[in-house]
Amino acid sequence: MNTLKRICGLFLVLMAVAVAVHTVVEPLYHTSSEGQPYSPLWSTLDGLMALAIALGVIFGYLRKKAADRAGDSGSVTREFVAANVQFYGFLCVGIMFFWNWFILYSPEFTAIGADTASLVWILIDATLPLLTGAMGVFLLRGGNDS
Repeated sequence: MNTLKRICGLFLVLMAVAVAVHTVVEPLYHTSSEGQPYSPLWSTLDGLMALAIALGVIFGYLRKKAADRAGDSGSVTREFVAANVQFYGFLCVGIMFFWNWFILYSPEFTAIGADTASLVWILIDATLPLLTGAMGVFLLRGGNDS
């Protein structure tokens, strides 16, 4: 299980770097237009981001469950706060991500405009690297902060 955690941790760290770098670099090489507002690389990254979110929710839940068990004394510890922020952060970003991702494949959904969808993507692209990077480093350390 430890090897699997480290492999997943490496994947999450690499995803954090890839999404962060591509978010910053994309405006330098891609000119947005009505027909193609996002660069084609996002279609590849989106599938990997969905996997990273799923792994983040799973490992975030396991970390939260362990922190809840360890914190039965009623005191709030650093680990308790970190585990809850990561778990609920992944849930929040996951909801926004899948909502926006499904909008890409459902053009008849017109409840929001393109500007709102772009803003949600920016929030996802700024938040996901922080969450996946932190979870990845946690898993690379073997699932403990020491």
